[in-house]
Amino acid sequence: MKLVYKNVDKEGEGTVALIPEEPEDMWHAYNLISEGDCVRGSTIRKVQSESATGSSTSSRVRTVLTIRVESIDFDTQACVLRLKGRNIEENQYVKMGAYHTLDLELNRKFSLQKPEWDSISLERVDMACDPMQSADVAAVVMQEGLAHICLITASMTIVRAKIDVTIPRKRKGNVQQHEKGLAKFYESVMQGILRHVNFDVAKCVLIASPGFVKDQFFDYMMQTAVKSDNKILLENKSKFLLVHSSSGFKHSLKEVLQDPAVLARISDTKASSEVRALETFYTMLQTDPAKAFYGKKHVEKANESQAIETLLISDNLFRNQDVQTRKQYVQLVDSVRESGGEVKIFSSMHVSGEQLEQLTGVAAILRFPMPEIEDEDDDSDED
Repeated sequence: MKLVYKNVDKEGEGTVALIPEEPEDMWHAYNLISEGDCVRGSTIRKVQSESATGSSTSSRVRTVLTIRVESIDFDTQACVLRLKGRNIEENQYVKMGAYHTLDLELNRKFSLQKPEWDSISLERVDMACDPMQSADVAAVVMQEGLAHICLITASMTIVRAKIDVTIPRKRKGNVQQHEKGLAKFYESVMQGILRHVNFDVAKCVLIASPGFVKDQFFDYMMQTAVKSDNKILLENKSKFLLVHSSSGFKHSLKEVLQDPAVLARISDTKASSEVRALETFYTMLQTDPAKAFYGKKHVEKANESQAIETLLISDNLFRNQDVQTRKQYVQLVDSVRESGGEVKIFSSMHVSGEQLEQLTGVAAILRFPMPEIEDEDDDSDED
C-alpha cells in the first residue's frame, strides 16, 4: 500500500489517501473502512442523455465520487472491495444523496475520512504502508563483496539494500589487505541487517551464498555481537537460517525460496507467533485456568487489575458496526499496552483467527492467577 498523504489532527479526525498496490492491500482497506466513514474514489457511472429530438443514449463515464459508506462487501477470492453508500458531494452525473457502489481498484487512489482515527486504524495504515512491519521473512543473498538485503512479504520481495565493497585479492605475503576488505564488507552487511530487519516482526532471516561465505559471515556477526554485547542479534540467533545460493544477486533468491527445507521453515513463520500464543492459552486453560480467560466481560475484569500479560484479539471485533463496542475494544488494546502487556491481533482470514473466533474473539493470558473472576461469575449465576 502506498501512502499519498495523511492528515489527522490531535482529536483523531482527518483524512488519509492511499493507493492499493497488491491484492493483500484490499484486505487492509477492508479492515480500515467502517460504516459511516466517507470514501472518495474514481468510479464508472452509467449516464443517460437525451438529445433535442427526444432520443436517449446511455454512456459510461468515469467520475470521482465521495460516498458515506453504508455497507461493505469484501470478495476474498477476487480481492475486490465494494462499498455502497450515498453520494455526499456535488457531482455533475450523480445527484446528492443518490446511492452508488464504489469498487476499490488496484493502483487507483482512494481517500478515507473518519470522524475518529483510533490507534488500531492508524497502526493498520503504518503496517500496510511499511513493508518492514509485515515482512516476517528477511533474506540476505551474498557473495564476496556483494550482498542484497531483501524483505519478503506475503505477496512480494523488496530489496532494501545493496552492499557492494571491493575486496583486494589474496596475494602471496599480503593476505592482510584481503582480510581487512572482508571484515569491512561483513561489517556493512551486519549494519544493513540491523537497519532494515525488524526482529519484532521477522520470524526468519535467510542468509544465502555460494561456498562458505554465509558461514564465515555468520561467525563474524555472532563474534562481533558477543564482543559489543548486541542483544538484538544474540537474542534472535535462532531466527537465522544458512542456505546455499548460486550467487549474491537478487535472482538467486528464487532458487533459495524453492528449497523444501526453507519452504517448511517459512510456512511456519506465517502467523506463527499468534499460533504459539493460542497454544499457550489452551495449555494454560487446562493446567492453570485461573490465569486464562476469554470473553469480553472476564478479560475486561482482568484488565482492571492490570493482570493481562498477553491479549489475544480478533481483527473482526474492530469491524463491529456498533461504534461504541468498537471503541471499547480499541480502549482495551490501548490499556493493555499501557500496562506493559503484549497484544496479538489475529487475522480472521487465518486458521488461528478462526479458532479465536470460537472463543468470542477475545482472550487473555494473565500475569498472576485471578480465581475471583470465576467466583464472581458463579455468584451472579446463583443470584
